[in-house]
Amino acid sequence: MQEELNQFERNDVWELVPCPPSQTIIGTKWVFRNKLDDQGNIVRNKARLVAQGYCQEEAPRAWYDRLSSFLLQNGFTRGKVDTTLFVFEKGQDSLLVQIYVDDIIFGATNESLCKKFSKLMQGEFEMSMMGELNFFLGLQIKQCQEGIYISQSKYTKELLKKFDIEEGRTLSTPMATNVKIDKDEKGKSVDESKYRGMIGSLLYLTASRPDILHAVCLCARFQSNPKESHMSAVKRIFRYLKGTIQYGLFYPKNENFSLKGYSDSDYAGNIDDCKSTSGSCQFLGDCLVSWFSKKQNCVSLSTAEAEYISAAFCCTQLLWMKQTLADYKCSFENILIFCDNISAINIAQNSNLHNRTKHIEI
Repeated sequence: MQEELNQFERNDVWELVPCPPSQTIIGTKWVFRNKLDDQGNIVRNKARLVAQGYCQEEAPRAWYDRLSSFLLQNGFTRGKVDTTLFVFEKGQDSLLVQIYVDDIIFGATNESLCKKFSKLMQGEFEMSMMGELNFFLGLQIKQCQEGIYISQSKYTKELLKKFDIEEGRTLSTPMATNVKIDKDEKGKSVDESKYRGMIGSLLYLTASRPDILHAVCLCARFQSNPKESHMSAVKRIFRYLKGTIQYGLFYPKNENFSLKGYSDSDYAGNIDDCKSTSGSCQFLGDCLVSWFSKKQNCVSLSTAEAEYISAAFCCTQLLWMKQTLADYKCSFENILIFCDNISAINIAQNSNLHNRTKHIEI
């Protein structure tokens, strides 16, 4: 706590003034947090003095403005799409700096640039160097010569304990293929708060577990009035996680930086409204970097229409990724989208057929 107050004094965060008459004073509150490593061990105790309520919202903004101004003054360029990304180039080498609230991740093609940046930042700001990145926002990161492995096994174990699913058998799939989930209006209702908590926790886990994304998004549709059948489906996902705790994503080192996407769709798969569900994933070289599963907004009248809409979702994501990756000095001329429906491919490739697909556009 004293360290926090000393930092306020060093940085001239405030000045003491007489209390204005007839004015309500905004209260303050101490927030204490234990910073943990990927094994759950406490590595640092943090104390923060914050203004209570909505008035604290501007604090991260002020910190970011000061930090970004400092970086720009020292030769960094800001990302055009991602404004929290800063790039410094020196000859053939480059340094990337990514800011998330009051945490900073940085890496370079030359280790000397990392050392210089660390010294630069510690000379200007009160900062702690945590060393090589191995744990960030619940993601466990293992770096080795072959590449980088990202997982959330620690978080998965915490979820199994939190929702009391540590015991019992494991299952080999997150959802049965022969089961169709609907609103089940005649079914018995369950605790809505608990159900939403389980869904929210699982959605955060999909950051490194694309294998559960479709099942979780399907169960998320029934958060307003969950039934026992929905709860059973959610518990099945947890039993699948129990047997696959160590699953994650591996990003091998390679020079292949081609961008490509895969799209697919079912047809009228939703029992309640006959809408189709789009699925898509995007690869950077051999690395899976983006994925989603989403119910379509309209009712498709054919498999071709459902697949075409799914391909359009995939295309939108790829175009955004292309613009974002330009901040990292990566450019792409031709981006492939893989789709398994001949009719949808023909519609996309033949502009003469677009007049017949205006109902899809609408």
